[in-house]
Amino acid sequence: MTHNRRKFLGLAALSATALTFSDKIFGNTNAAKNMNDDLPKIIRDLSPLTDGIIPISVEERKQRIAKAQQLMEREKLDAVFMEGTTSCFYFTGMHWGQSERTFGIVIPARGSIAYVCPKFEEDRARELIIPSFGDEVRCWEEHESPYALIVGIVKDRGVKHKRIGMEERVRFFIADGVKKEAPGFEITEAIPVIAGCRIYKSKAEIALMQKANDVTIEAYKAAFATIHPGMSQTELSNNISAAFRKLGFNGGASVQVGKYSALPHGSITPQTIREGDILMVDGGTGCEGYASDITRTIVVGKPTQRQIDVWNLEKKAQDAAFAAIKIGAACETVDAAARAVIVAGGFSKGYALPGLPHRTGHGIGLDGHEWTNFVKGNKTLIAPGMCFSDEPTISIPGEFGIRLEDCVYVAEDGPHFFSRQSISIDQPFG
Repeated sequence: MTHNRRKFLGLAALSATALTFSDKIFGNTNAAKNMNDDLPKIIRDLSPLTDGIIPISVEERKQRIAKAQQLMEREKLDAVFMEGTTSCFYFTGMHWGQSERTFGIVIPARGSIAYVCPKFEEDRARELIIPSFGDEVRCWEEHESPYALIVGIVKDRGVKHKRIGMEERVRFFIADGVKKEAPGFEITEAIPVIAGCRIYKSKAEIALMQKANDVTIEAYKAAFATIHPGMSQTELSNNISAAFRKLGFNGGASVQVGKYSALPHGSITPQTIREGDILMVDGGTGCEGYASDITRTIVVGKPTQRQIDVWNLEKKAQDAAFAAIKIGAACETVDAAARAVIVAGGFSKGYALPGLPHRTGHGIGLDGHEWTNFVKGNKTLIAPGMCFSDEPTISIPGEFGIRLEDCVYVAEDGPHFFSRQSISIDQPFG
């Protein structure tokens, strides 16, 4: 849930294999040894869980490109352009990123893909390009227009509709540059194409997400065993990150204590854990780039009846959301189901506080937050392959907040949790 997770989700895009290799390079240094010696024993004793990971195959990525081209024909697009973002990795297996210099790929409705690259970066680009996804790299010198190259690729592949789609993370200056180089063309969004592919996960993708969720639960279990009164939120967060590293992954979590747990995205205020405090932990990792997102809320010591009652209501709301996830139902019905439970429990309607201040869930995959959402007004029909978080929150400003978050994948027989739900306020792991 929390956007504080940006600080580790970027790292989560790295594969577990790459992390293991990094450990081999640096794992024998004295600094690493000393850091390891300082860890609690339960974390030191963790072993890597990187066995059995199967990356997305070249064939599956080719199928994705073919599907995108089919969707372009339906949407009357001649091509789609994207920068070196998550979508670039989704289709080509290539990581690049974004800078002030335009780099990206053109997927035409017909024909092979092509890359647009700063000339001085060509050698690096060719190192990263997987040959199965084309080897045409059109380069621009510092004084030249990359936008003209993008338009040239589209024209060379054949123009039928005079419409070019921009992936949603393409910056304005690039989309505007293409528009100026293509008079008579419409520059439009490519969400129907990109989301039309990425929103439906394959069995291979779901397997990678399952691994990420399994690892997250193991990291949490170890780190939660280190919790004690007087501990700072930073120490617990560090223990969680260390547990992920010992398991062979980069990951982490935000930690919010007491009244700060009522802020869905947390607070920057330094916090110390005390007896009787609500403790909310929200985070995850990635496996071959595929993200997990899990929140657990507990009480340090003995909970009050008030804390138990609100926790139980939150669990009931999470259960109601899960029960509403039905193939063919609109996504908004899931949000309505969770919200109805919370309102019936005496909390505010809509997004008013105390109550549920945000949507009930978001899509998840290569990005921690992606299409589509469990939110009022979203008429998108739930279908096999979709993956979501199920995370209603009950926020009580000045007192505490409770969030339980587990992610769900939709199979042909309906929804399934990636992780076992919390059992009770003192049993966070099913």
